[in-house]
Amino acid sequence: MHRSWWLLRTSHHVWKCAAIESRIPYHNLNKLIGLSSINPRTNMPAEKRKAPSNKMGNAKKQKLQVAKEGMGESEEVNEHQNQDLKFNKKRMRFLSQTEKMKQGSEGVVYWMNRDHRVQDNWALILAQQLALEGKVPLHICVCLVLPQNSKLATLRHVGFMLRGLEENAKECRALDIQFHLLQGSAGEVLPGFVADWNLGAVVTDFSPLREPLRWLEDVKKGIPLDIPFIQVDAHNVVPCWVASDKQEYAARTIRTKINKLLPEFLTEMPTVGKHPHPAAQTAKPVDWAGLMSSLELDRTVEEVGWARPGTAAGLAMLESFIDQRLKNFATLRNNPNSSALSQLSPWIRFGHLSAQRVVLRVKSCEKKARESVPTFIEELVVRRELTDNFCFYNSNYDSVKGASDWAQKTLKDHAKDPRPYVYSQEQLEKAQTHDKLWNAAQYQMVTEGKMHGFMRMYWAKKILEWTSSPEEALSIAIYLNDRYELDGQDPNGFVGCMWSICGIHDQGWGERPVFGKIRYMNYKGCTRKFDVAQFERKYCPKTA
Repeated sequence: MHRSWWLLRTSHHVWKCAAIESRIPYHNLNKLIGLSSINPRTNMPAEKRKAPSNKMGNAKKQKLQVAKEGMGESEEVNEHQNQDLKFNKKRMRFLSQTEKMKQGSEGVVYWMNRDHRVQDNWALILAQQLALEGKVPLHICVCLVLPQNSKLATLRHVGFMLRGLEENAKECRALDIQFHLLQGSAGEVLPGFVADWNLGAVVTDFSPLREPLRWLEDVKKGIPLDIPFIQVDAHNVVPCWVASDKQEYAARTIRTKINKLLPEFLTEMPTVGKHPHPAAQTAKPVDWAGLMSSLELDRTVEEVGWARPGTAAGLAMLESFIDQRLKNFATLRNNPNSSALSQLSPWIRFGHLSAQRVVLRVKSCEKKARESVPTFIEELVVRRELTDNFCFYNSNYDSVKGASDWAQKTLKDHAKDPRPYVYSQEQLEKAQTHDKLWNAAQYQMVTEGKMHGFMRMYWAKKILEWTSSPEEALSIAIYLNDRYELDGQDPNGFVGCMWSICGIHDQGWGERPVFGKIRYMNYKGCTRKFDVAQFERKYCPKTA
């Protein structure tokens, strides 16, 4: 079976625009963000931070230490210490013509968009370095805007996001970093915020999706021309625009490129420490409970108990994966009845957990899981970062128009083929089909906010088989995924649906009705892979 994006995505750690080359930054920034010095033997920075031991006790100590740093127990950073904080300038790109921080300004702001964490965040690392260089306060600003489709503004998603941000705000208080939560799109509220606080530089993180890219352009138009606007890819191990300057055809075409760059980019990350230049005015405190109750959310899609938001909880899940499930990942990850997956995808999707931190931590345990570690890293790095590549370089990432020519043709040729069953979106959403296995997978997604990666492939391909057109199938699959999956509304989800329904990153197969040359999956094939009856007993709704 092809290593699909959903295999990677709920291995539960994961499911247009031309690249802009990073310009040479102004002279003060040159000395600030020189390339990290790498020890050729260990492939790690030549700094004093050591990889955690493989021993269980030390692993737990490492987890607790990172969590403590995440709650602001880091030492104060000063200019002398900052000389050792290395930043690879290939991670950033200037979105403005201006590259020098505005003179006389009173702070630097990190517009936190995709990566909702304080530690292990390259965008915040750069923002603090700029603030230290200018001897000015450091701010973090989040612009809260709900999805335009009200059915996607669920308590499950927004609750997870806000509880993670609340943890960030607490951490920022301990680090003398001002945390601001603004309501409204960034283009509407961020330029005024920058002016009101007299900020001299804006740093943000990277998302390849349509709406964040539009926010980026709106902010670019709204802030003064004399303020540098810098974007940092803090989500991918290898920055998206560095890994490739074009849409890659498949994992095999991007794998070599990424693996070649890993020695340069898979390094330890400097700690964000207590900021030595406090703001004269503090940020307005956020009433988190009041905010949550005031938002117009779809509260019928409830929060899930198995996934606690925030970086500390994400690190705890990572440690449980390493201790209990990593050893089985290589052999049992395709079995929906086995506990072999990392379960990390919600924390990575919301940016509570750095994929780079996950890779470093898992690699340190390679001796006790030799077969599983490279398999896991292939999915977490190569295949997950391929999804960002697809969405960044293909503006039709959620449309049949975004498929390869061969796939569009074969889907069109078979669009009028008779369907064995035809279900409405409502019937599919309520798991009211003839297929108990499909119903079980859908019910698990609705109730738990997750679905095993193997089942995600089967689930989406059956939607193609049971709806009137490929366009309708793709629309329904994306809607259900984005509404119920805790890791939904993310490049992995779009590419997962596109792989299953439109053959993205796949090849043509034997032609058959409805599917054409799109890869086919059926119920009997699943029975050869795992105990289908066991899965149905566990998840199938009683009325199905």
